[in-house]
Amino acid sequence: MSCGVSAWSVKSSYRFCQDFGYEGLEGPTHWGEKYQHCVGKHQSPINILQHQVHMVHLPPMTFTNFNLPINKAILKNNGHTVVVSFLTQQPPTISGGPLIGDYEFAQIHFHWGANNAEGSENTINNNSYPLEAHAVFFQQAYGSFQEAIEHPDGLTVLAFLFQVSDIDNENYGSITEVLPQLKEPFANTAIDDFPPLEKLIAQETSVYYFYGGSLTTPPCNEAVTWIEFTNTVPLGQKQIEIFRQLKGEHGKPIHNFRPVQPLHGRTIRMNDGVYPSSSSGN
Repeated sequence: MSCGVSAWSVKSSYRFCQDFGYEGLEGPTHWGEKYQHCVGKHQSPINILQHQVHMVHLPPMTFTNFNLPINKAILKNNGHTVVVSFLTQQPPTISGGPLIGDYEFAQIHFHWGANNAEGSENTINNNSYPLEAHAVFFQQAYGSFQEAIEHPDGLTVLAFLFQVSDIDNENYGSITEVLPQLKEPFANTAIDDFPPLEKLIAQETSVYYFYGGSLTTPPCNEAVTWIEFTNTVPLGQKQIEIFRQLKGEHGKPIHNFRPVQPLHGRTIRMNDGVYPSSSSGN
């Protein structure tokens, strides 16, 4: 395989693969020819059918440092998407809910389509959304992203679906205002005083689906606990269009989302946000 190394710090550096695409001979149906994990039985994304999910009541998740401003953010067009990473001494972490251990923020990136009828990778009841953000975290116990990716519980992805809004989302202004600078593949820029991560995600995070899956791009390692929140993030139409102007190695991509993958017997669970109490007897 041909992978590059993307590094923000020693702990969060990780390898990502460049020799793939979303169309033709480099498209998703051919990924398994180079990357054996891409034909595994626990691949992502998936279609979530609400009438088939298993309801659970989990303790709340703990979002640590999500409210802290970021000293510097690095934005890069990696040829497939725009990736936002943080240079900070206090990275956001998440624990609780379906997770065992503490997971540290690595990066957040985005998937979109040619129009508002498509774009998200995970779908709900066969319905797609125009944009989906994936905030990627690695299990701190493994020390680095590169080590964590080799373990079934190594990563978690917090996934957020976007809805078109009549007005711009000012929290995303820091990103969409500089995206024109990243139009060409492998362009990058730095932003000082970047908004806290909590400003980029859904405001209500108690209700979510979760399941075991994989990275949605090569090498497709099956190392991810996926957490898909039901509450959406609003984004203005013009802001969404700016994402669609980014170019890849072979010109402006039509889309950058992988088709949904078979469940192969996996159970999708949903936390309903009703937290159990010690006096409930449950």
